[in-house]
Amino acid sequence: MIKVVSISLENEMDLVLAHKRSMKVAERLGLTVATQTTFATAVSEIARTVIEHTDDGILDIGLDQNKTRYSLMATVTFDKDIRFTNADAGFYYAQKLVPEFDLAETDAGNMITMKLGLPRSLKLDPIKINILKRDLEDELPLNAYEEIKQRNVTLNRIATEQEAELRQSKLVDEKKTEFISIASNEIKTPMTVLKAYTQMAKATKEPISDHLRELLAKIDVQSNKLMSLVQQLLDISKIENGNLLYNMQPANLNDFLNRQVAVMQHILPHHELTTSFCADVDVIIDELRLEQVMANILGNAAKYSDKDTSISVNTSLTDQGMITVSITDQGRGMTTETTAAIFDKFYRAKDVLKSHTGLGMGLYITSKIITDHKGKIWVESAEGSGSTFFFTLPLATV
Repeated sequence: MIKVVSISLENEMDLVLAHKRSMKVAERLGLTVATQTTFATAVSEIARTVIEHTDDGILDIGLDQNKTRYSLMATVTFDKDIRFTNADAGFYYAQKLVPEFDLAETDAGNMITMKLGLPRSLKLDPIKINILKRDLEDELPLNAYEEIKQRNVTLNRIATEQEAELRQSKLVDEKKTEFISIASNEIKTPMTVLKAYTQMAKATKEPISDHLRELLAKIDVQSNKLMSLVQQLLDISKIENGNLLYNMQPANLNDFLNRQVAVMQHILPHHELTTSFCADVDVIIDELRLEQVMANILGNAAKYSDKDTSISVNTSLTDQGMITVSITDQGRGMTTETTAAIFDKFYRAKDVLKSHTGLGMGLYITSKIITDHKGKIWVESAEGSGSTFFFTLPLATV
C-alpha cells in the first residue's frame, strides 16, 4: 500500500479524525460524494469497534496498485488477542459497505483491510500520487485535537531519534574506551622494555662517547614522556569504566606538599617554586594520585609561563572543614571560554594548539581525582595575568 494518512486510534476524538481524513482522501481523489461517504463510514465503523476494545489501534489510508488499476485502501491494525465477529455491529456493517473486506492475522497483530476500486478515468500515476501525499502532509490540522496529536507525534519522533543517537554515542564511547585501554596496555610493555634497556646502556661501565651518552639521555626523556602519556590513557580508560582505584591513607598535608614541591623544583629548574602554608592539618588521600594532581598543575603552570618566573603553592583553611590548595603562576592566562572548559576531556585551548604539545587529558584526570577525594577544583584566570588553580580536600576527622 502507498500510505498517505496514518492515525493512531486511542479515543473517540480519533473516530472523528478517521471519518474526516477518509472523506478528505476520497475527495482529493475526485470520488463522488456518495462514494466518499460510503468509504468514510466503513472506516469509521471499524475504527469505532476497535476503539471500544483497545487504545492502541492504527489506521492507515492509502492506495493499492494492481498492475494498472488502483484501489483506495484502509487498514486497521489492532492487538492479536481481540476477536471480532458479525455479532459486532460495526464490524458487520462495514463489510456491507465496501466491495473488498478482509480480516487477517499478521506479525503486527490482527489487520482489517478494506478496498474500494478506483475508476481508470482518474488516470492515477506515481506523480499524481506523490502530489496527493505532499498535499495531505502540508494540510493544516482539521481541529485543535489533531494539532496536539501531530505535535505529540513529532515530539515522540524527536525523542526516539535522540534516544537512538544517545545509544549510538554510548556505544562509540565504549568502543573508544576499550580501544584506548587495549592500545595503552600494548604500548606500555615495549615502552617498559625500551626504558629498561636505555637505563642499562646509560649505566654501562664500558666507555661510550659524550655524544652517545647525550643521545641516550634524550631517548630516556622521550621514553618518560611517552610512558606518562600511556599512563594518562590508561587512567582515562579506568575513569570511563569506573575502575580508578584509590589507596586512601591519612597524611600530613604540609609534609606531602613540601615533598612534591621539592621534587617538582628539580623537574622545573627554570622556575622558582615558593610555598606559603597554613597550620599543619591531616587529610585522607591517595598519595600517588595526589602526586599526579600536583605534577599536572605545576607542570602546566611552568609549561605556559616564561622561564625565570615564579610559581607559588599556598594553603588556607575554610569554615566547612576543608583545606584549599592554590597554585598560582605568572603565565599567559586563559580566556573565559577556556576556563569554562579546561577540565573537559581532551579539551585544548585554540591559542595553544600549535605552540604547545598535549592531548588535553591531564586536567580531566586531575579533576576526577579531586572529585573522588570529595573535593572541588576550579581555576581563576585572565588573559596576560596568569592563572590560579584551586582544589579543596576534606580534613581528616579525629
